[in-house]
Amino acid sequence: MADGAMTNDAFVVFDRVQKSYDGVTLVVKDLNLSLPKGEFLTMLGPSGSGKTTCLMMLAGFETATHGEIRLNGRNINTVSPHKRGIGMVFQNYALFPHMTVAENLAFPLEVRKLDKSTRDQKVKRALDMVQMGAFAGRRPSQLSGGQQQRVALARALVFEPELVLMDEPLGALDKQLREHMQFEITRLAHELGITTVYVTHDQTEALTMSDRVAVFNDGRIQQLAPPSELYEAPVNSFVAQFIGENNRLMGTVTEMKDGICVVRLDSGDFIDAKPVNVSKVGDRTQVSIRPERVETNKARLSPGAHTLKAEVLEFIYMGDIFRTRLKVAGHDDFVIKTRNAPDQVRHQPGQTIEIGWLPEDCRALDAP
Repeated sequence: MADGAMTNDAFVVFDRVQKSYDGVTLVVKDLNLSLPKGEFLTMLGPSGSGKTTCLMMLAGFETATHGEIRLNGRNINTVSPHKRGIGMVFQNYALFPHMTVAENLAFPLEVRKLDKSTRDQKVKRALDMVQMGAFAGRRPSQLSGGQQQRVALARALVFEPELVLMDEPLGALDKQLREHMQFEITRLAHELGITTVYVTHDQTEALTMSDRVAVFNDGRIQQLAPPSELYEAPVNSFVAQFIGENNRLMGTVTEMKDGICVVRLDSGDFIDAKPVNVSKVGDRTQVSIRPERVETNKARLSPGAHTLKAEVLEFIYMGDIFRTRLKVAGHDDFVIKTRNAPDQVRHQPGQTIEIGWLPEDCRALDAP
């Protein structure tokens, strides 16, 4: 399991944490994870993978079955949610409908017994941060979805927490507004130096917003890495398939030498790949290659590199890129992406072309 190594300067720590709701099935399995102060970490994974349960345990709404959760060096397993000093942002906003925007923001400050003058100053500052200062006197029902989400974000920040948790906060917004809010949230988190734990099933959201991403599946972290590493160097077939578009070909390792393996595909073709989850000749493997790493120009390939014949099935013009679907080694779902440039060939359905790749761009992973 690719959990985060424990460090002495960790601000948030999950130490061998497990969670079961029925006493039998573990939804979180022996989780070890640590975050330094100021990091923006996203927990990403399919439904039921354990990511939201981890967030709820950190917030205090769920209790760990086993293990310890620490915040700034303090065990918080038995600390009530309202005493943890954590800001929360939910998908459904959770604003009080009978209160104005300003009253919604003032509420967590009243709970903390701040005087009115201080409350007013903090409310104004928080609303200005999210460009909602002009809406202080309105009620949530008088705001759009995007405006309500900005208010929910301001309320989470108003008491200046060191840690903010966000559970699918942008799921109810349309695509354009969601993308705008992604940048707004990331900018605020970094400007204020707030440690942020963000939960989503949207891989694009995770890749564009995060310092690191923890990919969850079946209650475990499959890989914990910066976005670029996660995309460029997936450690197993689940991560390769879950993050971004990915081409898969099944085969068997026939040769291992100099950090490269030769794979005999089930179609009988041979390709070169970087061995990641294979160790010896005879290992079954799923090789993974990103669509934009596939070359149709042999001049760009290493001398002696294996190439494959491919039949063009579909050519799609997408503006900045061309997306071409091919039949390769018996698979009719192989995709390549090429940039829209004057010298770029537009392949036509029915054509037979030759494709290849640099061995380091093709990863020999575990066979699922």
